[in-house]
Amino acid sequence: MAMADVNGDNKLDIVVVNNDGTSVGILLGVGDGTFGSQTTYPTGDSPTQVVIADVNGDNHPDLVVPNSSVNNISVLLNSGSGTFLPQVSYACGGNGPQSVAVIDVNGDNNRDIIIAVSGANNVTVLLNSGSGTFPSLTSYTTVNAPYFVAAADLNNDNYPDIVVALSGATNIGVLLNAGNGTFLAITTYTTSTGPWRITLADVNIDTQPDIVVVNRDSANIGVFLNAGSGTFSGQTTYTTGSSTFPNTLAVADMNSDNLPDIVVGLQSTSKIGILLNAGSGTFGAITVYTAGVSPEGMAVADVNGDSKPDVIASGNNVNSVSVLLHC
Repeated sequence: MAMADVNGDNKLDIVVVNNDGTSVGILLGVGDGTFGSQTTYPTGDSPTQVVIADVNGDNHPDLVVPNSSVNNISVLLNSGSGTFLPQVSYACGGNGPQSVAVIDVNGDNNRDIIIAVSGANNVTVLLNSGSGTFPSLTSYTTVNAPYFVAAADLNNDNYPDIVVALSGATNIGVLLNAGNGTFLAITTYTTSTGPWRITLADVNIDTQPDIVVVNRDSANIGVFLNAGSGTFSGQTTYTTGSSTFPNTLAVADMNSDNLPDIVVGLQSTSKIGILLNAGSGTFGAITVYTAGVSPEGMAVADVNGDSKPDVIASGNNVNSVSVLLHC
């Protein structure tokens, strides 16, 4: 799931993938922390993620969705009123696309699409033509089932780099941007077993983006601090509790101390956990809260206008979205 103001009313809305079907759902925000009923839009079969970004430069957020069973991605352009045009599908360079990141990789001010293609052991880059179409495809080899992809400028050259979770290995991989929207060979870093999803954020306040990875099969979170040149320290781990199966995460300042904290969804316990930042990019013990769903997707945002971050989790065990308001 993801959140953005899709209809221009200055209220955050929820967009969720219906993974067992062929659609995305939009739940419009009322502004008080509640949401309207779902409106669905068709995608390909088995959508796994949704990213919200303006891909055609009209200042309205569009949707990008990988469809794992039909080996393509869907782009749904915003009509301008928070409704969406029929999907346009694009090939993704192999079988089993699992995750996308949307960012301008070649400096032309158009947002491009990066795809983790699990069955092909690659990441694929689709360059934006400038109108929200994506005619150009280039693939880069990774290893062992890339499952989740994120992108940010890791080495201060003003070009975004790629970080990918390699769920079939005990690694994450970094592909540095060559400066023209192409990417160098992958460099891997050892994680615990089952690296699942990644967030890039400056957790130690040195202006360099660090890597936070949730290691699902190891019941821990790994933090890799940026050395300042796009290389990273070894992993520091923080437990989420035995057999909790952490599988989604976000980084946000949860206690108003101007330090980013970690929020993690604990799939097997139907809870979310918060690890507060100790002030140097290290984190305290996890505190858990009942989520009401088995978290598959999660976002952190102020949904009721009280200037406090709330947690929104989607769960396929009850086919619903749960909102946890910040006290």
